[in-house]
Amino acid sequence: MIRSRFIWRLYAGTVALILLTASLIGFFVSRNIVGQSLQDTENDLRTKALFLARVYREAVADGDLSSLQDEVRGMGEETESRLTVIGADGAVLADSDADPVRMDDHGSRAEILAARKSGIGSSTRYSDTVGREMMYVALSVRDGEEIVGYVRAAFPLVDVSRRLAHIRNVIAAIAGLSSLAALLLGFFFARRVTGPLRQMTRAAIAVAGGDYEREFEVRSRDEIGALAGAFNTMIEQLRSRMETIVLDRNKLLAILSSMVEGVVAIDRSEKILHLNLAAARILDVDREQAIGNKIAEVTGMPEVRETLARAIREEREIVLETNLGTAAGKRKIEMRASPLRDGDERLAGAVLVFSDMTELRRLEAVRRDFVANVSHELKTPVTAIRGLVETLIDDAEMPPDRKLDFLRRVHDQSMRLSSLITDLLTVSSVESREWAPEIERIDLRETARRSMRNLRALGETKGLAMETDLPAEPVFAYADADAMRQIVDNLLDNAVKYTPAGGRVRVRVRPDGARAVVEVEDNGVGIHPKYHARIFERFYRIDKARSRELGGTGLGLAIVKHLVLALGGTIDVESEEGKGSVFRARMPANAPAASSRSAPTLFEDRAG
Repeated sequence: MIRSRFIWRLYAGTVALILLTASLIGFFVSRNIVGQSLQDTENDLRTKALFLARVYREAVADGDLSSLQDEVRGMGEETESRLTVIGADGAVLADSDADPVRMDDHGSRAEILAARKSGIGSSTRYSDTVGREMMYVALSVRDGEEIVGYVRAAFPLVDVSRRLAHIRNVIAAIAGLSSLAALLLGFFFARRVTGPLRQMTRAAIAVAGGDYEREFEVRSRDEIGALAGAFNTMIEQLRSRMETIVLDRNKLLAILSSMVEGVVAIDRSEKILHLNLAAARILDVDREQAIGNKIAEVTGMPEVRETLARAIREEREIVLETNLGTAAGKRKIEMRASPLRDGDERLAGAVLVFSDMTELRRLEAVRRDFVANVSHELKTPVTAIRGLVETLIDDAEMPPDRKLDFLRRVHDQSMRLSSLITDLLTVSSVESREWAPEIERIDLRETARRSMRNLRALGETKGLAMETDLPAEPVFAYADADAMRQIVDNLLDNAVKYTPAGGRVRVRVRPDGARAVVEVEDNGVGIHPKYHARIFERFYRIDKARSRELGGTGLGLAIVKHLVLALGGTIDVESEEGKGSVFRARMPANAPAASSRSAPTLFEDRAG
C-alpha cells in the first residue's frame, strides 16, 4: 500500500487542496482581521479626536488656551494615545507626548490637509517625534464656516501589529491542526478508496495471466461496489468465452492437423500464421520454426510464394497445378489459394491448400491405358469370332471339315475372351481392395506340387521337362492358399508358354530367414534387362504377335504381382535374353502382427 502510486497521487492532491484551502482561508481571515483591527483603531481615534475637538472648542470659546496643554497631556495618559491640538495656521498648540514649542509646523501633514478639505483625514506613517509607526486621525474644528484649528489623535501601530501577530499565530495554529486532522482523515479515506482498486488490479493481473478463477469480494454498495460487481461479471463472461474460444481453437487445430491436404495461412505482410503438418512435409520445413516467419524465408519454392502473393494482390481465388520437388520426390500438387478476410471483410492475408494429385493423375492415366488396352484386347477375339460366324452364315455349302475348323476357332477365341474377362475381374478385385485374403499357415511344397500337377500335361505335350525341387522339410508361409496356387499357376503357365520344345521348367521351394521363397525357373527365350521393370504391367507384351499366338491375355504377371503384394510378399525376376528366366516370389514365413498401419499420409507411396 505504501508503494501505491495511485494512493500517493490521490493523497498528494488531497494534501495540496487542504493546504491551499487552509492558506486561502488563513490569508483572507488574517486580512479581514487586520483590516477590521485598523478600522477599529481608526474609529477609536476618531472618537478620541471628537472628544478632544469639544475640549478645544470650549477653550477657544473661553479664550483661555493656557491650560490646554495640561488637559491634552492628561487625556493622552487616560486614553493611552497621543493627542495633538494644532492651530489654524498649522502651529502645534498642545501635544500629549511632546513639547509643542519644539514641534515644527504641522499644517502640511497629510491628515491635516485632508481634514482642512473634507473635515476629517487620516494617515499612517513613521513619526520622527516619537520614533514609531503611527496611525493619525485629524478633525477640523470650526466656528461656523471658519476653521479655528485642528485636533489629532494618534496610536502606535506596534501594538496593533503585536495583537495582529498573535491573532495570525492563533489562526495558523487552528489552520495547521485542522489541516493535520483533514490529512489524517484524507489518508484514511484514500486507503478505503484505493484498497478495492488495488485488489481489482491484482485480480486483473491474475486474469491477464490466465487465472479466470479469481473473483473480487464486493463489500460496499457505492460506485466502487458496482465496479467490483461488474468486474466479477466480466471475469465470468471472459472465462466462458475463453473456454469456448479454446475449445473451438483446439477443434480447428485438430481438424487442420488431421487433414491430408496441406494448409498454409499468411497475413498481408506474408508472415506465416498457420502451417499444418501436411504442409510442413510438403515444404520440408520445421512447423514450429516456420510460424511467424515470412513465406519467402521458409521455402525456396517460387510457385508457393507467387500463388499466395497473387491471391493477396488480386483478392481472388488462384488455382494452380504444378510439379513440386518434395521430400517424397516429385509430386503433382494442386495449389488453391484464397484471400483471407477478417470479421469486417477486410483483406487480412491468404490461405493456401495443397492437394496431392499424384495418385489421382496416375490412376487417371492407368484408367485411360486400361480402357484402351481392354478395348484392344477384347476387340481382337470379338472381331475374330464375328468374322468366323459371318463366314459360316454366308457359306451354306461349306464342307463339314472346314466348318468344324471354323467352329474350333470360334471356340478358341471364346475361351480366350473368357480367360481375358476372368483375369480382368481378378485384377480389378485385387486392385480395388475388395478382395480379402484368408491368411493361414500353408506348406508351399504342397502348393508347388498341385500347380505342377495341373500344368505338367500341358508342358509335356509341348515337349518340356517339368521338374520340382522341393526340400524334405515343410516350408511354411502365411498366405491365402487359393491366391498362392494362382500365383504359382500363372508363373508356371508363363514359363511353359515361352519355353520352346526340349526345354525345362522347374519349381523350387526353399526357406530364406523370415521369408519362404517360391521360384519358377525356365531355359526359354528369356527377357532383356530393359524390359524387367515393365513385364508386370497389365497388357504389356514384349512380342505382341508371339504372345497372341500363344494365347496369353497379358494379365498373368500383373495378377501375380498384385496378389504377392496384397499378401505382404515381393516378386522379382532374373532373366537374360536367350538363356531363360527365374521368377522369385518371397512370402512372409511368420504370422502377421495386428495391423497398426495408420491412414495414408499425403505423400505415402501406395503399392500397385
